[in-house]
Amino acid sequence: MEDLQSVLVDRNLTVSSVPEKGRSLFVTKDFYPGEVIISQEPYVCVPNNNSVQKRCEGCFTTTNLKKCSRCQVVWYCGTSCQKLEWKFHRLECEVLSRLDNDKKKFVTPSIRLMVKLYLRRKLQNEKIIPSTVMDNYNLVEALVSHMSDITKEQLLLYAQMANLVNVILQWPEINIKEIAENFSKFACNAHTICDSELRPLGTGLYPVISIINHSCLPNSVLVFEGRSASVRAVQHVPKGSEVLISYIETAGSTMTRQKALKEQYLFNCTCPRCSKLLVLKGQYDDIRESAILEGYRCKNEKCDGFLLRTTDGKGFQCQQCGLVREKEEIKKTATEINSLSEEEASKLSSAGYYQEAISIYKMIEKLQTKLYHPFSISLMRTREKILKSLMELEHWSEALAYCKLTIPVYQSAYPAIHPLLGLQYYTCGKLEWYLGETEEAVKSLTKAVDILRITHGTNTHFVKELLMKLEEARAEASYKSSSKE
Repeated sequence: MEDLQSVLVDRNLTVSSVPEKGRSLFVTKDFYPGEVIISQEPYVCVPNNNSVQKRCEGCFTTTNLKKCSRCQVVWYCGTSCQKLEWKFHRLECEVLSRLDNDKKKFVTPSIRLMVKLYLRRKLQNEKIIPSTVMDNYNLVEALVSHMSDITKEQLLLYAQMANLVNVILQWPEINIKEIAENFSKFACNAHTICDSELRPLGTGLYPVISIINHSCLPNSVLVFEGRSASVRAVQHVPKGSEVLISYIETAGSTMTRQKALKEQYLFNCTCPRCSKLLVLKGQYDDIRESAILEGYRCKNEKCDGFLLRTTDGKGFQCQQCGLVREKEEIKKTATEINSLSEEEASKLSSAGYYQEAISIYKMIEKLQTKLYHPFSISLMRTREKILKSLMELEHWSEALAYCKLTIPVYQSAYPAIHPLLGLQYYTCGKLEWYLGETEEAVKSLTKAVDILRITHGTNTHFVKELLMKLEEARAEASYKSSSKE
């Protein structure tokens, strides 16, 4: 821990213990929006391979893949990635090759991540690959497992997974209890590796970044470039402040966020947004936000007020115009929505039957429009799915219309500097430009740049490409303007 502190001091950071939180990362100088607070390569990582899609072990690409001829489990896009991974995969290949085909079916990304954890420890202990203060197994050992907080069912699952890892490795020096504890650590500390557009690619363990605590009002954001993780400030982080990121999707009520954190990370959030010790105005704002994001719409379609349960519990009253919606009417519409299979629509979309999926989603959307507030998260998610399928079908005009419907909800649900809001502006700008709405495209792409240059950094390939698109759109808009004159 002292060695880590000495390295972090040079990076203007320090680790301190905070009551109820444990180890926490603090800054020892001011950081400003867009600045990288800390970066780290994964101690171990795996692509999220499944029966439908495979990714390269080295770069996570999905193109030009070939399976390792010996183990028949790992995939590579070419010799360069294979050579870079060879010291590591040589051992993994050996243990995986011993498995019969039936057992190989159970080698999920989580199992592989654990196998790689022990292989990396072995390689570092034997000095075959180097270890550093920021890259060693001691950092993994220091992570919290929450073993005493997990359910019996979860403990049994970890034991079963640990048993399979034990069968794969066949190392007498490790025991099932230790492996099970590390699975519990993964659940609380591993991060989903995403591309620049926040699409999940794999899972990685970043032990130093895992020290950073959660807040539903974070001052920083975790983004990835390839497998490398970076934490960037999204607001001014004054000297002496704790670095905070969000572990979960923050669009939603306090109750929804608390439930997600408790289930996944086994703690209750006490950030300012969640704290019930706020002033009355803050409590009212939280109730209002929850009623808008997850509540019902006014029966007067021209009214955008939010509804709260009536004192007698028989209905919900609009806080703007006073109209009451009966509980039974709401229940009836909710039942109709539940009767439509969103799961079926998702399967159709995954199988490439986009038009069929859109038909189901639009029926759900129609009912949700009657039931939920216009800024409802549920309605927004349905429209996002329709948007995605429309873009797959290259129905650009309708896709743009749906994208524009989601933007106000994003603006309401997320802070002004949030990668998801920036990416939605980017999607909108690309569609507008493609459809010849150049001036509107410039506005949308400018908004995207203003956010994404902070969350992603100006030197990333993704943002450089975005800046190039913006300059091209500006040049085109200028040419069109001068042509009219």
